[in-house]
Amino acid sequence: MKRIIKKVYYKLISANKVAELEGVKFGKNCYFRTKNFGSEAYLIKIGDNVRIAGNVNFINHDGLSVIRTKYEKYKNIDNVEKITIGNNVFIGLGAIILKGTTTEDNIIIGAGSLVKGHLKANSIYAGVPVRYICSLEDYINKNKYNFTDTKHLNEIDRREYFEKNILG
Repeated sequence: MKRIIKKVYYKLISANKVAELEGVKFGKNCYFRTKNFGSEAYLIKIGDNVRIAGNVNFINHDGLSVIRTKYEKYKNIDNVEKITIGNNVFIGLGAIILKGTTTEDNIIIGAGSLVKGHLKANSIYAGVPVRYICSLEDYINKNKYNFTDTKHLNEIDRREYFEKNILG
């Protein structure tokens, strides 16, 4: 019954509140769309100005049930590691962040990426498994002609702008 109440409660509250309740340590100006912080959420440390899209999963452990069952001497083992996310990081929709991952600052992680290891600052990563794509400067230089000054617009004006200028 307690688990059912917890599930219902978690559906009703913000992802940031779920992170806080689960023990995720995070800095200022963070915005989470995921509530999937795993069974060891207290081993996750997130810096300032981090945005995490929906359906991102954090996994701090390996699945060891087969080993625990097969080998008596390993029946009580765990294999867990921390996850550390730096400052000013964006993690795209559906990414999976595995145990032992550390990101430096100013990183974009593409949607659907499978992330493990150490990600260097000022870079874009994507893929399964995740790989370095380019520096932030390279990305800006490749895409600056597609940038639109629309983030400040309200939803209605933004839609109108995109429909007029992108759909034609």
